[in-house]
Amino acid sequence: MTTQHTSEQGYDVVVLGGGPAGLQAALTLGRMHRPTLVLDAGTYRNDPADAMHNVVGFDGATPAEFRAAAHRDLAAYDDVTVHRTAATSVKGDLEEGFRVDLADGTTAWARRVLLATGVRDTLPEIEGLDALWGSVAAHCPFCHGHEYAGTHVGLVGPHAPMLSLMVDRIAAQRTVLTNGAEVPDGTAELAERTGLGVRTEPITRLERTATGARAHFASGPPEELGGILVGTTFAQTAPFAEQLGLTLLESGCVEVDAFGHTSLPGVSAAGDMAHTRELPMPAAAVLAAASSGLMAATALVRELAFEDGGL
Repeated sequence: MTTQHTSEQGYDVVVLGGGPAGLQAALTLGRMHRPTLVLDAGTYRNDPADAMHNVVGFDGATPAEFRAAAHRDLAAYDDVTVHRTAATSVKGDLEEGFRVDLADGTTAWARRVLLATGVRDTLPEIEGLDALWGSVAAHCPFCHGHEYAGTHVGLVGPHAPMLSLMVDRIAAQRTVLTNGAEVPDGTAELAERTGLGVRTEPITRLERTATGARAHFASGPPEELGGILVGTTFAQTAPFAEQLGLTLLESGCVEVDAFGHTSLPGVSAAGDMAHTRELPMPAAAVLAAASSGLMAATALVRELAFEDGGL
């Protein structure tokens, strides 16, 4: 693996994004000796997380440890170049190739582009939530639920009733916190049948405690919580889908097929910025992102091989 490139150098594939999807795609391409440039802007959706979970071989590791291990793997492949800078624009087509302009003023050309720039979360406007995000507060029960085992778990957002059922075997107590919004459909029935608690008052503040967090409300007593599962909204991190005119789904993610192809020939997408039409939203999981990167890269290798062979 090299770490520099020259202006207007050509590659088979430019991978935009240095998270699990982009890193796995680069590894797959490197192993097939496809000249590949990875552009890593250095910001990641899971930056706030104190640890990753539900990742075999890395359960409990930090996201930075995972990325460092991936970079060590990539170092064995001379055809992979990693440049720690962001792209600013992408344009082109399958016939003429793709031009990728970088923040450092250089340009890279590629036969194919693989977008893996991810999404960014927007949290509910609750004082103190930002400081808890990625540890005491999270959005994925598969990634963080076990760490709240045996505690009182607060559930915020429209999917709180569903989440309450998913963590039923994990939490000692569960309470839906509507934060002043309407009570989600199905909550009353679940409360009667399963003992689910409900607090409808606006949350005025969250504060970290030795055992988790304390939620303060506009009225009534505070709640002592061991963890909080929060529904977020999200949006594309980078402008490239819009620049390239890619088809977006209702979720705001790029539409892809099972092999990561987008609506523009020559451009693929992987990770949580994209999903198939059959899914309501992307799987926000490291292994899912890496798997989609592998599939997209595998498809690109096949297409490039056929192209090189005149087929």
